[in-house]
Amino acid sequence: MRGETVTIIRRSKAGEDPAGGTLWSTMEETVDDVLVADGSQSDSTEQTMPDGVTVARTAYMPRAWAWHSLKGCRMRLADGTEYEVVGDPHPYDGGLTPTRWHMVVQLTAMK
Repeated sequence: MRGETVTIIRRSKAGEDPAGGTLWSTMEETVDDVLVADGSQSDSTEQTMPDGVTVARTAYMPRAWAWHSLKGCRMRLADGTEYEVVGDPHPYDGGLTPTRWHMVVQLTAMK
């Protein structure tokens, strides 16, 4: 099994313009071997989370990727479509390492 290459897009506040509006800087990080599936994989008949967020895609991050927070990030898939990361996913391990992937990232359509 091989995943696809995705781009993580992270914005951070870079300052303010003269009118007081926020100026943003953007960093992009490319990650190889990410498995991407449609919707929420926990229950394929119900893809809406309790807070009303609809999970459009699910990405499985490879263990080779050095984890850092994805809170507030976007993810661009290989087809060029961008999604927002839901919440702040963390890797799981529990001592079991049966696959190359260790973190589930739920993605929702851009607003």
